[in-house]
Amino acid sequence: MNDDQTIPRDQTAIVISAAGGPEVLQPAQVILPRPGPGQVLIRVAAAGINRHDCIQRTAGIHHDGSPVPGLEAAGEVVGCGPDVTAFNRGDRVMALLQGGGYAEYAVADAAVTMPVPEGLTLCEAAALPEALFTTWWNFFSLMNLQPDEFALLHGGTSGVGHIALQAMSALGHRVVATSGTASKIEASRRFGAFAAFGYADSALAAQVLEATGGQGISALMDVSAGAHISADLEMMAPDGQIAHLSAGGGAHLNVPLKPLMAKRIRITGSLLRPLEAARKAAVAEMLRRDVWPLLGDRVRPAIASRFPLSEAAAAHREMEKGAHVGKILLDVHG
Repeated sequence: MNDDQTIPRDQTAIVISAAGGPEVLQPAQVILPRPGPGQVLIRVAAAGINRHDCIQRTAGIHHDGSPVPGLEAAGEVVGCGPDVTAFNRGDRVMALLQGGGYAEYAVADAAVTMPVPEGLTLCEAAALPEALFTTWWNFFSLMNLQPDEFALLHGGTSGVGHIALQAMSALGHRVVATSGTASKIEASRRFGAFAAFGYADSALAAQVLEATGGQGISALMDVSAGAHISADLEMMAPDGQIAHLSAGGGAHLNVPLKPLMAKRIRITGSLLRPLEAARKAAVAEMLRRDVWPLLGDRVRPAIASRFPLSEAAAAHREMEKGAHVGKILLDVHG
């Protein structure tokens, strides 16, 4: 990257100052990163808020190596590292990040950086990377969901869930969703759920089996740390798979073995951030091929609320209420 007098040497970012509640998120001046080989520097317009950010905050500044949270952002390319040919300064992009999104500028690997379609604002684009990468990695790479199989995700109106429902249903996949309230169940249906139910309903497994004509669920994505494991096992199809996305602060999974053995159910899980770069790049290629033509048309994020960068603590409080439908965002240069 050539030196550019318009790019400052430092920047305002939100840093985790200690372990604890949202008040430990503090604005600070930090050195502005420079892109290395295969990387781009993005002037951030907006950044997405994710549950992982709250977990990182409560764990403290040294939890995962980055004092600046933020796993996704959208904005304008202002610099490219060596060997980057896919992007130029001025390009509108969205990117999956290894951290650092709560800032005026962020560095991203070019392999997981994608152009923003004309039909989307930069604010809307910031709501997409984490949801799309999480969905495609877990359902299609990890669990190898097939077109004739049923999928299920817990949390159909979450930042990930509502995008997954839109994108997967647009491609013809039958996805069942669960939520915690009647209004969220209805919202899941609007987002494209094949069927939607309350995750706390004692008849959940029976409802899902009836909705799938007795076939059951072949691929289930769980962000609840196994809170519904008994119902999950009952509703699964033979040889089905369950992928866990949240460890629930170190929770242990109490698994009834008989139904697991009877149906040969496989229980797995993944963390997207430590996934090898080559695997993330492969997911990005799948997304460019399958999903990008749908963005801004059949797939559009629902923005639950927007906060200025300086009010990241308030955004975390909103996330932790759990009442939102769609995505919570930070406005930076937007």
